[in-house]
Amino acid sequence: MLVQGWMTTDVVTVDEETSMMKASMIMKERKIRCLPVVNKKGQVVGIVSDRDLRDAAPSKATTLDVYELNYLLSSMKIKDIMTKNLVYVRPDETVEFAAILMLENKISSLPVMNEKDVLVGVITQTDIFKVMINIAGVYAGGTQFSLSLEDRPGSIKEAADVIRSYGGRIVSILSTREMAEEGRRNVYIRSTALPDDKLRDLVKRLEGQFILFYTSKDLMEEVEKRRARIP
Repeated sequence: MLVQGWMTTDVVTVDEETSMMKASMIMKERKIRCLPVVNKKGQVVGIVSDRDLRDAAPSKATTLDVYELNYLLSSMKIKDIMTKNLVYVRPDETVEFAAILMLENKISSLPVMNEKDVLVGVITQTDIFKVMINIAGVYAGGTQFSLSLEDRPGSIKEAADVIRSYGGRIVSILSTREMAEEGRRNVYIRSTALPDDKLRDLVKRLEGQFILFYTSKDLMEEVEKRRARIP
């Protein structure tokens, strides 16, 4: 999947002279975690994150009174705290590549620049999570089967056909050689929910025919139960 299909195009930006206080207010109001910084020519010259703002803010143990604190926050400019060594991604690069850039640079968002280095969007960790959930088909619920299969043509189809034979409709299939034994691959097959008796029989069949690591049910009703409650 390409970045251009998942990035946010309605990008909120600030200029270099924006105060730290105003930038913080914009982030809170728009519920965003980063702001690209543009100069008078509209070129991206940096990016400021909520972490940058936290790191630059005075300590809670400060002896400044509220008026001095507000003055300090309003006088500090974004240009003084923004990240100037810009890490970016292109719209026609993959989401996976964007994830690597975030991971390697320990950042939570990336400006998306076209071939003329013009800002066309922003992609965040939340967008990456959405892609992962979409690919895995988690919202469909059901059961995930984790198997170790021979790394040869047809092995995945054989396992998927067994699941289908018990009435399971395949939602997604993910496969990787990472952390797999030599000559094998780890495969994660998600299917729609099955009645408990059929699921038990299917698990026994899979255990007898393949190496089955685990089965796991994702119950979507648990999402609402575990939703964070803000007082």
